Amino acid sequence: MLTALWYGLGTAVPLFIGAVIGLRYDLPRPVLAALMAFGAGAMVAAVSTELFAPAFADQGLWAAGGTLLLGAVVYVGADHLVENKLGPAALGWALMLGALLDGIPENAALGTTLAESSAGGLVLLVAVAVGNVPEAVAGAASMRATFPHRRALAIWGATAVLLVLVVIAATAYADSLPPAGISLIQAFAGGATIAVMSDSLMPEAYREGGWWVGISTALGFLVAFALGG
Repeated sequence: MLTALWYGLGTAVPLFIGAVIGLRYDLPRPVLAALMAFGAGAMVAAVSTELFAPAFADQGLWAAGGTLLLGAVVYVGADHLVENKLGPAALGWALMLGALLDGIPENAALGTTLAESSAGGLVLLVAVAVGNVPEAVAGAASMRATFPHRRALAIWGATAVLLVLVVIAATAYADSLPPAGISLIQAFAGGATIAVMSDSLMPEAYREGGWWVGISTALGFLVAFALGG
């Protein structure tokens, strides 16, 4: 359980640090773009090797593939709903909710994967942690004009605590879940992660950084893949 706590903190602390940075400083755009691209590359490795591959091996194409697509549909639908309801004036809220929409299934998958293999958990840890930083920086920065500093920090802090609890709970109950349940959680998180990459991280990284972010993306994939090897 202590390991789950450390891994949970490993995803939540970068989120909180990103929020602090976003509230206090303006990061150079190339740095933010590099972080986003690196996180997207790490997520590619995590989805392919630690999320979808085990689900595919255990449940086959139809069950694992269907759940993967369901994860993407749920994330895209929820993200679209948030944007329509809150509008551009509440971009910070939208990004914070987006961190929850992809963070909860990702951290649940991290907890279930950690119960089976710490090496696999390390790949997901890197992917989720690096992806959380630019999302939190951009979201917190968007809250500057509409929220007091302490209130915005408290909101992001509560989000970070929730994500830690998700990892701990998923690790604690992984043994009581049937193998199919663990596989489907991983596949669902894989679909949501793919949607996050294509909807947020990769377009924003290219827009902010330009052509060279492909190198940072490849580097993120290489680092995460090597950690899981």
